[in-house]
Amino acid sequence: MKQGEASHLYRTPETGNKVLEYAYSHSTALPPTLTQYHSSAVANREDSEMLSSNAQSQLHGFLARAIGAKKVLEVGVYVGYSAMAWAYAVGPGGKVTGLESDEGFAAIARGAFEERGLGNVEVVVGNAAETLPKLNPSEPYDIVFLDADKPGYIGYLETLLGKSLPGSSSRLLRPGALIIADNVLRSGHVADDSIPFDDSWSEQGWKSHVDSIRAFNDRCVAEPRLETFMLPLWDGVSLLRLRD
Repeated sequence: MKQGEASHLYRTPETGNKVLEYAYSHSTALPPTLTQYHSSAVANREDSEMLSSNAQSQLHGFLARAIGAKKVLEVGVYVGYSAMAWAYAVGPGGKVTGLESDEGFAAIARGAFEERGLGNVEVVVGNAAETLPKLNPSEPYDIVFLDADKPGYIGYLETLLGKSLPGSSSRLLRPGALIIADNVLRSGHVADDSIPFDDSWSEQGWKSHVDSIRAFNDRCVAEPRLETFMLPLWDGVSLLRLRD
């Protein structure tokens, strides 16, 4: 397949959707309690578009197990679905720490964790720009998942890099750790200025988000300490590997 032909890979959108469903069904399944929670949130929450998809969580679990991850940091917890997926991926011997600015979301997430007997997840409430620099884990994180306010992404990245310096005895990320950033294509707007904005935000709000993500994407690919691969799936997912 030539570069740029991805959008024409299948003859019709219907075939493309069937292929995606086929691929998901032939990937290692998520725990039923997790997919049931996802279905419930979609059915009962008007803001459920903030959820990661089950398919993306399948990818997250695969990556966590592939690198033997035991410690995961999530920036932006929402109602706890993705943190729950990480918790299942790292297992009872692992630990997931989530940073969430909204106390209401944090309470819902904690309730969901408790209901499912997940004792390996914690939620820290507060502005991540303030709580992230204060973290001092006993062992560095293997994976960080960024899924919070998009204008904050660059600041979070700078904190993660600045507190994971080569040779440092105390660091947030281990050498070879993964940073996974969600929503890095913003419905395609970062790549195509001709796409009209929908009415979910004001035009100014959209432009702010798009400009922030473009700056983040440019920063990632220019950073010599990061190996970067952007997946043009879902709303865009960047996989960043920290190299010392």
